[in-house]
Amino acid sequence: MTSDLFAGTYSRGGAADAVCGQAWLNAMLGVEAALARACAGEGLVTDAAAEAVQRVCAAAMDGGIELEMIAEAGAEHATPVVPLVAELRSRVSPEFAAAVHLGATSQDIIDTAAMLVVREAVSILSEDARATAGACARLAQVHVETPALGRTLLQPALPTTFGQKASVWAATVTDALDSLEAVAADAVAVQMGGAVGGRPPEVGARVAQELGMAHSSVAWHTNRVRVARIAAGLGVLAGALGKVARDITLLAQGEVGEVHEGGPPGRGGSSAMAHKHNPVAAVSVLACSRRVPGLVATMLANMEQEHERAAGAWQAEWGTLSELLSLTGSAAAWAADLMTNLQVDPERMRVNLAELAGAEKP
Repeated sequence: MTSDLFAGTYSRGGAADAVCGQAWLNAMLGVEAALARACAGEGLVTDAAAEAVQRVCAAAMDGGIELEMIAEAGAEHATPVVPLVAELRSRVSPEFAAAVHLGATSQDIIDTAAMLVVREAVSILSEDARATAGACARLAQVHVETPALGRTLLQPALPTTFGQKASVWAATVTDALDSLEAVAADAVAVQMGGAVGGRPPEVGARVAQELGMAHSSVAWHTNRVRVARIAAGLGVLAGALGKVARDITLLAQGEVGEVHEGGPPGRGGSSAMAHKHNPVAAVSVLACSRRVPGLVATMLANMEQEHERAAGAWQAEWGTLSELLSLTGSAAAWAADLMTNLQVDPERMRVNLAELAGAEKP
């Protein structure tokens, strides 16, 4: 988990809250409530029992159950579902206790909760990424005829326009975001396979309807393609945002000076050199995006899962996926700030173009 000391860099925007421990616990409670209603719909429990479970789950959300207790007890079972289910059963009338978690396994609850977390976090970070792409597109329109020096292999190349550069940024982020949203829409699905994946699909289909999600008729307990695709989509978006931020850091160098970061007064100061104005937003995007590929690699490595339930690889997904969503969301929030407030210097672009375009190698 990110230390609070560095949260301003790594946890900017709303995605971090969407993947916090309480958000996960709330999602698990939502799945348990939906499961009870689905079981009632199939005639497996009474309506009264389902309503009792639903009331207990609703009361347990947002602090109604002590998160730290569930976390500590869950460590003794390699899953927080065991103590959660025990706590819920203790809170309903004994006659309704059997209606809690009926026919489900721990992975059903956590995987479905993970999909709820993914859906919420992707929705939030998509807004910031879309704002970033929109700001880039506006710069492309404003500067469609602003001459600028093109650079290839970090060397002066032929003339282009700043609008052309900004249009590439806009397309890069848009393409990555469209891909992530399409993957999330396709991959977010209920898991309700039961102990070893053979539970009949009717209950799962009802849970999916309750939660507004897709349903896979075949359990995906150890088929981790959907979570790997989500992770890869997050990695591509983080990389796209990183490309924009890297260009800004290069264009903002003192000897280039073609753009400057905006933002609140005082941002970007140096502890040692008062004259400096550091590109804080761009640096922060890069600080987040640089951490993402390793996490994607971990998710891909986790695809090798044994038989009907993995020993370790599944558990390794939880924190990794949370960090991926938080870091990509933070990168998107910083990028939206960066591009919305970016200051462009067309005159400096003209000067650099006149001095460097077509410069011959000595």
